[in-house]
Amino acid sequence: MTTTTTRTAATWTDYATALGCPQVNCLAGLTPANVALEKVRETFVNNLKFAAPKFKTAGIKLLTDPINCKRDIPGFYLNYTQQALDIIRDVGHDNLFVQYDIYHMQIMEGDLAPTIEKNLAMIAHMQLADTPGRHEPGTGEINYQFLFRWLDEIGYKGWVGCEYKPKAGTVEGLGWRAAHHVA
Repeated sequence: MTTTTTRTAATWTDYATALGCPQVNCLAGLTPANVALEKVRETFVNNLKFAAPKFKTAGIKLLTDPINCKRDIPGFYLNYTQQALDIIRDVGHDNLFVQYDIYHMQIMEGDLAPTIEKNLAMIAHMQLADTPGRHEPGTGEINYQFLFRWLDEIGYKGWVGCEYKPKAGTVEGLGWRAAHHVA
């Protein structure tokens, strides 16, 4: 471990603590050209093994976020819920969770409701956008009225963050909340 690595980890926990951020997302990033997938996985697992206890000591959950490589970020390493869970298992630390992005997982694997329910204990945060287009709920194929009711029914207690591009502007892009009884 280098001094730079130690300072970097301390800096990120310091930033998150100063901002009152209870969770931090550690993205896997792009798979470098000419690097074997086994090496990419090993490096990611080792980085998470390094970071998870440091964030736990600071009282901050560490999350990792599967992203679709079909449309938005070709070459992104972490793409599936099960892949994230396998990495979490291999890291072997109780302070590593999934950030479940409904938009990305609809594109990569579909079957949203059963996947979320099966893995609810490992999902610390969710994000939303509709597909296609990555716009607000109600503009695409995902049945958010069902999904919001269903998240309540299965006992999801975390936040659902919005990460979308408003189709017709910011104010108009918030109109979906009334139809879904969201504050």
